[in-house]
Formats: sequence, structure tokens, C-alpha cells
Amino acid sequence: MNFHFLIVYLAKQRQLKMQAKTTLFSPLIVFFNIIFFLPPLTNASSSNITAIFAFGDSVFDPGNNNDLSTLVRANHRPYGKDFPGHVPTGRFCNGKLTTDILASQLGIKQVIPAYLDPKVSDNDLLTGVSFASGGSGLDELTAKENNVLSIENQLNYFEQALKRMQNVVGKTEVKNIVEKALFMIATGTNDVTNNFYTFPTRGYLSLSGYHDFQLNSLEDFVNDLYKMGARRIAVTGLPPVGCLPVQMTINSLLPSFHMLQRVCVKKQNLDSQAYNNKLQALISRLQDTLSGSTLVYMDVYNPLLNLINNPSAYGYDRIHEGCCGTGSIEMGPLCNGFDPTCMNSSRYIFWDAVHPTQTTNEHLVHNFLQTLLPQLVD
Repeated sequence: MNFHFLIVYLAKQRQLKMQAKTTLFSPLIVFFNIIFFLPPLTNASSSNITAIFAFGDSVFDPGNNNDLSTLVRANHRPYGKDFPGHVPTGRFCNGKLTTDILASQLGIKQVIPAYLDPKVSDNDLLTGVSFASGGSGLDELTAKENNVLSIENQLNYFEQALKRMQNVVGKTEVKNIVEKALFMIATGTNDVTNNFYTFPTRGYLSLSGYHDFQLNSLEDFVNDLYKMGARRIAVTGLPPVGCLPVQMTINSLLPSFHMLQRVCVKKQNLDSQAYNNKLQALISRLQDTLSGSTLVYMDVYNPLLNLINNPSAYGYDRIHEGCCGTGSIEMGPLCNGFDPTCMNSSRYIFWDAVHPTQTTNEHLVHNFLQTLLPQLVD
């Protein structure tokens, strides 16, 4: 079992024992709210982005892990509770991912499927797929420990996809599709939460040094994508890691200033900011060196922190726990059909102890369309 999952598993066992000792049971509170809808953006559907190719971790994984021998899967209930058809697809969410919502807003297609989904045809590839794998990271060791697709594996699958696409429309047309496509990368969170924070003495001199190691890997990956024809690339920064429910839980159980308190871990948020500052510098440098490309930094840190700090302004009243189970440690196999689930997930920022709800993803896409789309279609 992955060590990070072991920590949260043990935390859950302790929590269940504490619940067994009490004579009071707190029933679920039912929340009712109107689902948040994005305001219409007239320039979205008229953009010339015709495909989306996604890489990274569970934030963009629509089900590539489903048939892998790994614990990091979401192809079971209650995942997919609010997805069309109310079925679990492998998405680590109650509904759609940001890539799905963005594809719909751009008029490309309703969802971005998983490349390893056996139902995905060669024609489906022409408008984009996701190669992302939950539990993956920029550190090869992260993917290896979780037995999921590494960044290198994902790149190899993209190369395979290009050949399949060429069989349909030819090499010249595939080149045009790839140049006009949006390439989205979201990775790095698992590296710090599963590796550095869990094994701080693994041989890295400092967190700053580990960030440099991650970004060197990312730079190589972006350069490889560029060589394969990618020209529009959006790279997601780290979220406020210290505000992820699971990180709040773990730190509340360890000797620290946060012990027995469910609050954001300030040090981990500062670490995320440090990484994001370096990432933005890297993106600026790559923009100068990769001729004809457009690279943008997709900020999720500040939009998420804004929701957390001002929940009522956006229709939220649950910010420190996810909708699944207790919301404090459940994710992947620990978020399952045996756990109670909130009635109205739109009142929650997080779906499980790590991943945002569809409503939160809608906010992130809205921010992307307003701030980054004009740069990408210029």
C-alpha cells in the first residue's frame, strides 16, 4: 500500500474508534443551493482551439487508471455522482473535470476522454484526449510507488496517438491539429505530498532543491512536447497544498502548531507559492526560447484560496472537508459506496479530501477563460 494512503487509512481507523466511543451521532445536514452556472463568454466558442490534450495527475485523469493495478482509482461510487448518467468513470470528482468543462465551453466536445479507454476511437483523438494518470508526478518515483503512468509513459502514449491520428487524416493534417490544440499540464502536487513531506530525508538537501528537480523534469517534458508539434501550452501551478483537507488532517494529528486543529498548514502554502514563483520564471524562459509557441501559467493557487477565504461570496459553506465521508481523509479507495456522501456537493469546495467538486472546477475554468484564453488565441 502506498505510504501516503497508509497514513490516511490509519487516521480513518483512529477516527472510527473515536466515533464508537461517543453516545451522540451527528446526522448529515442537507444543504440546498442553486448550482453555479458560468456566465456566457462570447469569445469561448469562437476560439480556434480545436482539440485539448491533457497530461499530469488526477486533476486531469478521466479514467486512465481504471485498468491499472493501482490503489489510485476512482471508478467506483460515489465518484461520478453528478456526472452525466450518474456513473463513476474514473474521474476523481463528483462530476466533470476542468478539462471537460473547458472543452464544452470552447465547443470542442462535452468531455475529454481517457486515452486508455477502450471505447476511444482514432477519430476521437482528433479533438483531444487525456493521458493524465492519478497519483503521477514530475518525479518518476512518485508514479512508480503508485504504479501509475509516469510523465514519460504519458509522452509515449501521445506519440502513439499521433500515429493513430495520421492513419485517419494524414501527417499534414495532424500537424495542423496539434499546432492549434491546447496542451494542458497539471502535475507536481503528489511529489510534495507523497514524497517530500512523507519522506523528507530521501536524499534531497532541501525543498527548494526538490522544486528545482521537479522543474527540470517539467522543462524536459515541455521541450519534448514542443518537438512533437505542441505550440499552445498551459501549465498549472500547485494549489494551496496546506488547505487540502487530507493535509489539514495529517498535520492535526502530528506534533506541530496545528495539532488538533483543522486549519490550513501555512508552511505548506508558502512552499506552494515558492514552487509557483519558480514555475512562472521557467515558463517565461521557455516562452523566449521555444519559437512560435505560447506558454501560459494557469494559477489555481489564488483562485482556490480566494474561494476558501471568501466561501459565502461563492455559495460555499463547507471549506475544510470534502463531500465524501467525513471529508477529512477519504480519497480514492477510502472514498467508496460504504461512506455517507453529502446531499449537495455544490456547497463544498472539495469533493474528497484532495480533489475539487465540479462547482469548484467551473470557477477555475471561468478564471481560465477570462485571463488566459485571450493569450492563447491571439
